[in-house]
Amino acid sequence: MSKPVMNIALVCGPDCDMETQAMRNTFEFFGARVFTYWIGRPNDFISVLNGEDLYPDTDMIVLNFHGDEGNFIMPELGEEVYEDGEPKGDFGVEEIKRYAKLEGKVVFGNGCSLGEPVLARAFLDGGCRVYIGPDDYPDGNAALMFMQRLFYEIIQNNRSLQEAYRIARSTDEETTMYQIYEK
Repeated sequence: MSKPVMNIALVCGPDCDMETQAMRNTFEFFGARVFTYWIGRPNDFISVLNGEDLYPDTDMIVLNFHGDEGNFIMPELGEEVYEDGEPKGDFGVEEIKRYAKLEGKVVFGNGCSLGEPVLARAFLDGGCRVYIGPDDYPDGNAALMFMQRLFYEIIQNNRSLQEAYRIARSTDEETTMYQIYEK
């Protein structure tokens, strides 16, 4: 295997496995090394957010989740399954403020409403240098197409993140929901 062009952490939320597999296949085909994180419980997500479980030299983090009203939809576990102190319910601004320690990372919140400004600000305050996500509810196909086009432009055409974002966002009306936030 030749040296990968970048390392991507692909974080799969509940019921997002098919889209995550499509992204992984595409990113690897483009030449990236992809580390997939399957989120089965809140502590799994926390380990990614605080950087504890991230592969060293991760360039970009794609949080591929369903979202609603600026919250990451988390799995619902039986009461007896939660570990001591493990948060219950979806992850929103407060949880991101509490757990995110992603210094210098580029993070994509790829799910409905995960690009709301207050959520983006929580990620930036948690160390991210760039956060990108939709501020509304795009069609699932558009969400997948946005990510594939963005990484195609970065990897294949050597475009800057900002230029690739602009191109991917211009695909159609659905992809215009993606917003970019920078420190």
